[in-house]
Amino acid sequence: MNLCWNEIKRKSLNIRVRLEAFSDNSGKLQLSLQEIIEWLTAKDEELSEQLPIGGDVGAVQHQREFHQVFMEDVKSRGPFIYSVLESAQAFLAQHPFQEPEETLPDGKEVSPRKRILNVSRSVWKQANVASDLWEKLTARCVDRHRHMERTLERLLQTQAAMEELAVALEQAEGVRDAWEPVGDLFIDSLQDHIDATKLFKEELTQVKEGMKHINDLAHELAISDVHLSMDNAHSLEHLNSRWKLLLGSIEERLKQLQDAHRDFGPGSQHFLSSSVQIPWERAISPNKVPYYINHQGQTTCWDHPKMTELYQALADLNNIKFSAYRTAMKLRRVQKALRLDLLTLVSVVDVFREQDLQHGEHVMDVVEMIHALTGLYERLEEERRAIVVNIPLSVDMCLNWLLNVYDSGRNGKMRVLSFKTGLVSLCNADVQEKYKYLFRQVSGPGGLTDQRHLTMLLYEAIQIPRQLGEVAAFGGSNVEPSVRSCFRMAPGKLAIEVSHFLEWMSLEPQSVVWLAVLQRVAVAESAKHQAKCYICKQCPIKGFRYRSLKQFNVDICQTCFLTGRTTKGKKLHYPIMEYYTPTTSGEKMRDFAKTLKNKFRSKQYFSKHPQRGYLPVQSVLEAENSETVLQGEWRRLKWRHEEAAAVPQLTEGGEGCPGSPTGGQQDEELLAEARVLRQHKTRLETRMQILEDHNKQLESQLQRLRELLLQPKDDSEANGSEPSSLSSPVSGGGRQGDGPSRETTDTEAAGELLRQTFPNSRSGLTGGVQVPRNTSWIND
Repeated sequence: MNLCWNEIKRKSLNIRVRLEAFSDNSGKLQLSLQEIIEWLTAKDEELSEQLPIGGDVGAVQHQREFHQVFMEDVKSRGPFIYSVLESAQAFLAQHPFQEPEETLPDGKEVSPRKRILNVSRSVWKQANVASDLWEKLTARCVDRHRHMERTLERLLQTQAAMEELAVALEQAEGVRDAWEPVGDLFIDSLQDHIDATKLFKEELTQVKEGMKHINDLAHELAISDVHLSMDNAHSLEHLNSRWKLLLGSIEERLKQLQDAHRDFGPGSQHFLSSSVQIPWERAISPNKVPYYINHQGQTTCWDHPKMTELYQALADLNNIKFSAYRTAMKLRRVQKALRLDLLTLVSVVDVFREQDLQHGEHVMDVVEMIHALTGLYERLEEERRAIVVNIPLSVDMCLNWLLNVYDSGRNGKMRVLSFKTGLVSLCNADVQEKYKYLFRQVSGPGGLTDQRHLTMLLYEAIQIPRQLGEVAAFGGSNVEPSVRSCFRMAPGKLAIEVSHFLEWMSLEPQSVVWLAVLQRVAVAESAKHQAKCYICKQCPIKGFRYRSLKQFNVDICQTCFLTGRTTKGKKLHYPIMEYYTPTTSGEKMRDFAKTLKNKFRSKQYFSKHPQRGYLPVQSVLEAENSETVLQGEWRRLKWRHEEAAAVPQLTEGGEGCPGSPTGGQQDEELLAEARVLRQHKTRLETRMQILEDHNKQLESQLQRLRELLLQPKDDSEANGSEPSSLSSPVSGGGRQGDGPSRETTDTEAAGELLRQTFPNSRSGLTGGVQVPRNTSWIND
């Protein structure tokens, strides 16, 4: 028992010693951990109390220095914290605990083992808290340090950029301040100033990018909770204000220059306002098409007042019986009113080249047309210094006429080919040169043109008489018969050369005969013939001279001949020679021989040998009963389709099915044929529209002829002539002088007159006119 007691005492002493040692070590460790926790908590609060990062370089640099001292203090405490945490780790390794913490009832003593476990658990908690606080504090210190470094870098970039931009804006503002007022600039220099302003705006691209860069930097700083200082924010706002003001000044300057260039520049319409006088005012529609306001009558119209007067004056020429001459003389008045009779083809072509009007398919707007017309009339003023040219009036009148011919709907658009055709047709040039130039406009690189392009040219040309209401006499708006007639000069060919075209035009085709007659009318104006008119006794005869090749010494002036005036009881139904230049002795002898020969010929001879001074072409009315390009093609395609469907499918397996190569090819062919048919349908619809337009023109012509028929008989007798007959005044054959009886209705009379009006009516001309010097005539 003594031995057992002594052993118990020894073990109890060892336990006491161990408990006292454990208590001392754990107490010191717990005190150290608590001290570390309190210090880390204080430092974390101190870091949180530091001011936000400043918004200028100086403040951030000061904060960075202070934070570096703070980080050094934290860093110096690191070894001690790490040693205490290692001691705690070693202590927990010696005294592990696994049992969860237990709550003992009050008054019950804690066993030594439980006490050790509680101490270990407390050390573990303190060590975890200290470790978390240390990691958090060091991470925050590093984050703040990096944030300061980034902020300082951006602030330095912002400061440098603002200094550079301030210098650049100062230089740009100097250029802006040196600008002359737009009102003090010369009109000729407006385009140069526009180009200089645009270049100046492009040179400010770097300034624009710099302003975007500093604004982006300021935005990034704001996102990272860094706000610029008052000075920096004010500087940035001031730079933005100066930049916006500079941009606004540039845009306003550019707008003023462009407005001035539009209103006063070479392509403007402002200078055209002087083309009208009070009470008229020239105005411009939104699509730049001019119109005219009569403030006295409070009305508006598309036509220039002078153009309206010109059209009214053209009505005096309606008594001319021959449509080609009637049209040509109307165009001659238009030509003179527009001063186009002074423009040579060389000058016109040069201006076209200067204005880069080379592509016929290109569409011009009104401003481009005005610019080109201004160049034309300025060139005319330079070449004809002795002639006073009212450029605003001439440009406005010519523009008005072109719009009436090719843009009656006032859309403000016109093809270059239309523009060229109108001006070249009325310029002062030999008709052969006009033909060559117009052909070149629709020919390809090899000098050849196909039917489509020739159709385009003839369609543009026929619009000129159409605008005068004379298109019906020239085959109507359908030019396909004329195209077919021209291509007969080159049988079997898909394209013609200029020689074929000139050969065809030398025959003076019905659709363009007015163009050749226009040249003769212009030449005949200065002609003076030493002869007396057989009807009105005018001597000398001025203009055209018409000599009978059946009767000796019978000469007629152009007024009597073209209006159909005759002496009482005399009918001119025999061959007649037209002269538009003074006759030579050789021509007189030739006419004498022909007259002598015709003396021995009967009326039946002239009835059997009619002559025409032009080449008739098939009209729309005649084409209605014949098969067109379109119907034959449609039948051909239909036949091919039926043939393809009837061919037996001599194939094997899947060959020939829709998915096979053969079937796919057939499908493609059928689709191609369907597309062709749709195109033909569109062309037929276009043809129908043309026929409708032609019908309206015929109705207008019929109304005019009815008015002529209903004129009082006394008017014709007062002019010293017989009552107007329905036959041609120069047609040969018997019974031409017999007009319709009074019992004939107006409709029948108008129908008879229409048959003689249209040149393609086979009974319209039984006589003819000899054609010296490439002259011809067309009879209504």
